Amino acid sequence: MSDIRREIVSLLPRLRRLAWVIVRDAQDCEDLLQLTIERALARAGEREAGTQLDLWMFRVMKNLWIDEIRKRRRWGRLVEPLPDDMEVGDRGEGAGDLLDNVELAKVRALVEDLPEEQRMAVKLVLLGGYSYAEAAAVLEIPEGTLTSRLARGRTALLQHYNGKGTRH
Repeated sequence: MSDIRREIVSLLPRLRRLAWVIVRDAQDCEDLLQLTIERALARAGEREAGTQLDLWMFRVMKNLWIDEIRKRRRWGRLVEPLPDDMEVGDRGEGAGDLLDNVELAKVRALVEDLPEEQRMAVKLVLLGGYSYAEAAAVLEIPEGTLTSRLARGRTALLQHYNGKGTRH
């Protein structure tokens, strides 16, 4: 293992604590930690000589989170909830028998209650028909991160829809 990788491994507890302090959400914490490590490894050569690795990585983490907040605000302005009278996906003949308007409204409300990252993954893949690769590209995240967010979103939707969860 290279020197920088060993140093990063030794910094993981401190990096994880800082990520938690910044985001206060377990899933965002893990995503931010992963992005920080990826960025640090990819740009290790850009670190100024004499700069402590921990301080440099803390700055990287802070800047990544600022970028994430900005991206979320942009998405919040660009992606609005669907109007109640707007159809989701292609509904051909007889599809109305499968999902009536009441059920559709319930599903829409449950999707809107998901955390933003899960909501975007669900909207793009399940409602928008994007492939995992396309949705990951749109959200500018690795495909594995999209898959994780989509799985958490599906689980939450199923729990709520089946009456095992409570809506806020």
